[in-house]
Amino acid sequence: MDTPLVILHEDNHCIAVAKPAPLLTQGVPPGIPTLESQVKAYLKERYHKAGNVYLGIPHRLDRPVSGVVLFARNTKAAQRLAEQFQKHQVEKVYWAVLEGEVTPEEGTWEDWLLKIAEEARTERVTAETPMARHALLRYRRLSTANHFTLLEVRPRTGRMHQIRVQAATRGWPVCGDVIYGASRHFGPPVALPRERIIALHGRSLTFLHPIRYEPITVVAPLPAVWQELGVTFPE
Repeated sequence: MDTPLVILHEDNHCIAVAKPAPLLTQGVPPGIPTLESQVKAYLKERYHKAGNVYLGIPHRLDRPVSGVVLFARNTKAAQRLAEQFQKHQVEKVYWAVLEGEVTPEEGTWEDWLLKIAEEARTERVTAETPMARHALLRYRRLSTANHFTLLEVRPRTGRMHQIRVQAATRGWPVCGDVIYGASRHFGPPVALPRERIIALHGRSLTFLHPIRYEPITVVAPLPAVWQELGVTFPE
């Protein structure tokens, strides 16, 4: 993927970039295009680093999702940022375009989710289900048009495919998310299923700087393809 790197914040301790969909955040084996390899190549070139470039990855975005990804540039920053994510101290804001008209205008979704063994998929289950994990988010409706709803979503937990599953099980799948019941694809035609994208975007992250502890908010611009949805986006 030849998409140029979009840097949202950079200092000696961390770097935040905008991940395009469907680029992987990180991947194995080496050689597969990933956001991690792009950022490492950028840092190596910019700072004329002779050896390997360190990059800590305290969180990830799913392949078909775009938005802010934060990396650490040294081990101390990596440890402190990872701790913030683990303790849910990082404020994550997503924008999602869902099929249908979401009601009420704002609210809380609370569920128990279970990752399906051997599959990249999650299901809503009962609280008594073995290995089930609690999932909580708050949302508010930003606009509606063309049988779509634009939501601002603030997850309080970080479960696999959480927003996608919690929306789909209520009858409002994320546009393009055919795995969870969307009625149509989103974005340009693709040759392979793994290249599909969905209308879910990590709009912003607010975190404490790992050394100075000052709050930093980084915002990722919306991909141009979102304009095709005909939904009104806030400034």
